[in-house]
Amino acid sequence: MGRLDNKVALITGAGTGIGRGCMVLFAKEGATVCGVSRTQANLDETLQLVQSAGGRGSVVSADLSTPEGAEKAVNECLARYGRIDILINAAGVGYNWRHVSAGSMDPVHSTPIDKWREVMAINLDSVFYMCRLVIQQMKKQQQGSIVNVASIFGLGGAPDAHTYTATKGAIINLSRSMAVAYVDDHIRCNVVAPGFVQTQMVEDVLPMLFSAENPKLISPMARPATVEEVAYATLFLASDEASYCTGTVLAVDGGETARA
Repeated sequence: MGRLDNKVALITGAGTGIGRGCMVLFAKEGATVCGVSRTQANLDETLQLVQSAGGRGSVVSADLSTPEGAEKAVNECLARYGRIDILINAAGVGYNWRHVSAGSMDPVHSTPIDKWREVMAINLDSVFYMCRLVIQQMKKQQQGSIVNVASIFGLGGAPDAHTYTATKGAIINLSRSMAVAYVDDHIRCNVVAPGFVQTQMVEDVLPMLFSAENPKLISPMARPATVEEVAYATLFLASDEASYCTGTVLAVDGGETARA
C-alpha cells in the first residue's frame, strides 16, 4: 500500500527541483500525478522518471503566472482524471532568476517596478490562480489537501531578493487564511518552508553559503537540503497522515530558524 493510493495530485513546478521531486515521490507512493510547468522538455524528463519508477501520470505545459495558464492546467487534469485530491504549488523563481531577469532579486531600492510585478506574478499570482480553481473542485468533492511551497525567507528578513521574500511571506499567510476558511469543506492547506535546497535555483550561491571556512553559516547541519528531503515533508502534509494538520508551516531548513 502506498501513502497516496487512489489520489490524484496536481503538482506545479514539476519540470525541475522540488516539483519534480514531488512528482516522482508521489507517484511511487501510489498517486496519479499531473505535472505542470512552462517548459515541455523538462516536463517530459520528469514524466520519464515517473514512468521508469512504475508510476502513472501526465504533464501539461502552461504559464501559471496568467489566469489562462492556470485554467489550462486545472481543466486538463480534470478532463483526464475527473478529480483533484492534492494540489502542490511548487512553481516559482529564486536567486538564479537574476541571470534571466536583471534586477529581479534586488533589494527594494533598486528593484525595477516591472521586475516586482514579474516575480509577484510567477511566485504569488500563480498560487492564487491555482488555489482559486482547485478549491472550487475540492468543495464539490468535500475533501482535498493543498501544500504550498514557501521559504524560510517568508518567515524572516533577507538582505536582498525582496520581491521573492515578499511572495513567500504572502504565501504563508494566504495558506493560513485558506486553512481557516475551508475547514468545513474538509480542505486542508499547509506550507512547506525550505531553507536552501540543492537545486538549480540557488546553485550559484551554495558554494559561498556552505564554504569550508564557514560550513554552518546558513544551516546548523552544515549542508543544504536535498530535493528528496523537501519532497518527503511535502508528502506528509499532503497525505491523510497529516489529517489534523491545517495552517501548519513546516520548516525544512536543517535547524536554521531554530537557531535564529
